[in-house]
Amino acid sequence: MTSSKVKISYITIDSARKATFGKRKKGLLKKASELSTLCGIEASVIIYSPYDAQPEVWPSPARAQQVLSDFKKMPKKDQSMGMMSQKSFLRQRIELANKRLKKQCRDNREKEITQVMFQCLAGQGLENLNMMDLNDLGWLLEQNLKDIDRRISMFPQASQSQGYATAASATMATPEAMLNSGEKVEVKSPERGVSPETEQRQQLIKDLMHSPEDMGLDSMLSFGDNNPNAFFP
Repeated sequence: MTSSKVKISYITIDSARKATFGKRKKGLLKKASELSTLCGIEASVIIYSPYDAQPEVWPSPARAQQVLSDFKKMPKKDQSMGMMSQKSFLRQRIELANKRLKKQCRDNREKEITQVMFQCLAGQGLENLNMMDLNDLGWLLEQNLKDIDRRISMFPQASQSQGYATAASATMATPEAMLNSGEKVEVKSPERGVSPETEQRQQLIKDLMHSPEDMGLDSMLSFGDNNPNAFFP
């Protein structure tokens, strides 16, 4: 069974706050030790609390002093990199919340004007709209018209592409497929010079592609041993 998510807020009860401090402090020091061991880095933790007379330093005051000394030797720009105070943290959260609020207000306004647009299309008048509503309605109508024009402009391109594909498939149709469909096919001899054997084979293919009614049953060539000019043995 998974534990419920803990709400991060100030604990008003003193005893509960002190108990939570002890548990979280142990967890923080454990995580710092694991981070230093796993990643091979120098880390230090200094904790001030109203429950201890002296601040708690991990891993030792000497190690902590060395880490602070190395930190101070860094350039000012590198020292502040990635650092965040309570003030800057709250400012960042407020800016993020304001952006989300503006986006939500914009979405709500667009839905509201969309509903007004459909009401106008249903026959309701514009008498109850103020100037701001009319401006927003005009902007929404303009955006919808642009979207309609964009979709209409895509239809000729799609039809043209489909026509090219149909023409290409018709051009690439094989003589066998055209013969099976009953379409007459004429095989033209190439313009360059060919041998008599090639011309004879081309003529034979042309005769085979015509129907018996066009060429006569007597002119059909036989295959096998009875035809000395057959392609197959």
